[in-house]
Amino acid sequence: MSDTTTTPRSGGPRIEILLIAAVCIIVLAGIWYVLTQRQQTLRSSPAGLDGLHVWLASNDVTAYNFSGGWPIDQTTVDLLVLPVYDTSLDETRTSPATKEELLLQPDEYDLGTEAILTKAQRVPTLLVLPKWRSGMRLTGLAHPFILIGKDGIAKTLGDVTGGSTPEIVFGKTPFTEFRYRSTEGEELRASLYAAQMFRNESCTPIIGTSDAMILGECPLPSGLEPDDDGSRTSMLVLSDPDLLNNHGLRLGDNARIARDFLSSRTDEGNIVIDYSRTSWLRDPFEEPERERTWADLQRFFGPPFLILWLGGGLLLALFLWRAALRYGPVLRDRAEPGASKALAIEARARLMRLSGQDGALVREYAAARISAVASALFGPAHAGHYAQEDEFLKFADRQHPAEAARLRSVLDGIQKLPVRTHAVEAIHLIDEFEQVLEQITHDA
Repeated sequence: MSDTTTTPRSGGPRIEILLIAAVCIIVLAGIWYVLTQRQQTLRSSPAGLDGLHVWLASNDVTAYNFSGGWPIDQTTVDLLVLPVYDTSLDETRTSPATKEELLLQPDEYDLGTEAILTKAQRVPTLLVLPKWRSGMRLTGLAHPFILIGKDGIAKTLGDVTGGSTPEIVFGKTPFTEFRYRSTEGEELRASLYAAQMFRNESCTPIIGTSDAMILGECPLPSGLEPDDDGSRTSMLVLSDPDLLNNHGLRLGDNARIARDFLSSRTDEGNIVIDYSRTSWLRDPFEEPERERTWADLQRFFGPPFLILWLGGGLLLALFLWRAALRYGPVLRDRAEPGASKALAIEARARLMRLSGQDGALVREYAAARISAVASALFGPAHAGHYAQEDEFLKFADRQHPAEAARLRSVLDGIQKLPVRTHAVEAIHLIDEFEQVLEQITHDA
C-alpha cells in the first residue's frame, strides 16, 4: 500500500487528442484550399461574381454558386451563368515564372470547349467572356494596359459560337454608356469602363447595336451531336463582364440592369453561377430506370421489421445503461502518466484486504509511508537510503529522540502482527503510527 498519487490535471481533452485533431483539420483545410484556391480567389476578386449572387439573393431572385461535385437537375435551371477566365480553351494554363508574367497572364482558370457547349445545349446559358488580365485581380485597379486583347477574346468567342467570325471592338472613350429598357419600361443606362464589345452578323444584339454589342444571342456551332430531342441551338453572350462582376455592379445602372435582365429569364427555376469545369447537369427524364431503388431498402424498416429494429434499439439502450451503472465513465486520473503503478498498488492492497491478510497489508503500508516521509524530508537523492527502517530510526534517534522510542515501539507492534489479524487492532496501530510520523515531519 502506498500514498503514491497522480498529479491532477485540468479538465478538457488531452493534448494528444488536440494535436491529432489539429493535424486532421489542417490536412483537410489544405486539401480544400488547394482544390478550390483559384476558384475562390476569382469569385471574391473584382473580376468575380460573388457580388452578383448576393445582389440577386437580396432582391428575391433565386440564385446560387455551383462548383461541381454533385449532379443538378437541369429542369430546375432557368439560366446558367458561365463565367470564363480562359482565352485558350482546351489548353492547360502555363504558370507564370516572374511577377511581370503573373500580372499580365490572360488565363486564370482552365475550361474546355466541350463542357461549355454541353451545358449550352442542355440549359439556357449566359456566357461571360474574360476581359482583364491577372493584374486587375491582384491590384484591384483597372487600366487599358491590362486588357486581354482582341485576338484572345475573339478566339474564345469563335470556339463556342457558330456563324461568321466574331470581331472584338473596344470603346473609344473611357466610359461608354448603353441604353437598356427594363421589363417595366424604365430607361436604364449601363456604364462600362474601357467597354469591350463584339460584332458578329450571326448574333442578335440585346444590349448595344449590331456593330458594337455587349450582350447578344448567338448560335451554337453547327455539327454538334444532339444531346437530346430538346437540344438548344443558341446561347447568350456577354462580352464585357463588368456589367455583372464585383467591379462593375457599382457603376451606373449596372446592378439594376443585371437584376432586371436575369430575373426576366427565370420562371420558377434558379439562376446558377457555374464555376465547374465539367457538366454536372442531369436530365431526370433521360435517366435509366434502375432495377433497385431506395424503396427496396425502406421496406426493411417497415412492419414487421420495424418491431425488430425497435427491440434491438431498446436492448442496446438497456445494455449501455446497465454498463454505465456498473462501471461508470472512464476516470480521467486513471489514464494519467504513472497511473499504472498506482493501479497496481491499489489492486495488490485490495487483494490482500479481500484475502484477510491485514497484518501483511499493515506492514507494507508502514514501509511505504516511511519511504514517502523520507522522500519528503531528504529529497529523491537520499530517499533510498533513509527509506530503510533502520536508517530512518537512526535519524529519529538523532533528531527526534522524544518520538524515536514511540516510533520503534509502534513498528515492533506492526512487525509482530499475525498475517490474519483483527481489523480494529490494525487500525489502532496505523493511527498511532501516523501520529508519530506527523510529529517527526513537522518537527513538533
